[in-house]
Amino acid sequence: MAVGKKAATVAGAQLAPKVAWNFVKSAVDKAIDGVGPLRSAAESATTHMVDANGDVAKAAQRMIRSHVAIAGVQGFVTNLGGLATLPVTVPANVAGVALLQAHLVAGIAHLRGYELDDPKVRNAICVVMLGEDKVDELVKRHKLPSRPLAIATAPAYDPELDRMIAGELTGELVARTVGRRAVTLMARKIPGVGGVVAGGTDAYSTYQIGQYAIQELPDRRL
Repeated sequence: MAVGKKAATVAGAQLAPKVAWNFVKSAVDKAIDGVGPLRSAAESATTHMVDANGDVAKAAQRMIRSHVAIAGVQGFVTNLGGLATLPVTVPANVAGVALLQAHLVAGIAHLRGYELDDPKVRNAICVVMLGEDKVDELVKRHKLPSRPLAIATAPAYDPELDRMIAGELTGELVARTVGRRAVTLMARKIPGVGGVVAGGTDAYSTYQIGQYAIQELPDRRL
């Protein structure tokens, strides 16, 4: 692991208690169910399915492209000017990225036949949001019992696993944000570059999460 990534992870672990895990969990639930102008993940997925003429694979890729575009704008806007120097920007970015990526993963899960009201499926969505490297690490350390598919289809719901996953997701999102913020602050020496760097980072991470969801949540209707 690179030094920068280690520093970000440590910082994330230190900040995670300040950004309560239930705050991130609430953001995930709102992303799935819909909030304000954001439609539910199922409704959004259905629209993409219609636009893709019923092709699940094409609908999933359409969802990824649309969320990547939004993530880039979200990251750019929240890191413009003086916003990048404010500590409050960290939890704002955590919430924004969590909403977008949870909405994307849940939409892909819906397209592939998973019941979004099932708490096990919601846990699996949170696990996918951790990203492939983090999931591999947690499974290897036996902190996670298994990969997203097995969690989504487990015979019973485990509330303790729910809390553990939410806590890990909070720490990981904060670590990513802190690491990105450090790079952004350095990039801000060139006018406008900080927002571009942040937007690009959010867009790329959202793309990776979307592709990981496709990899880990196979179509259950086949």
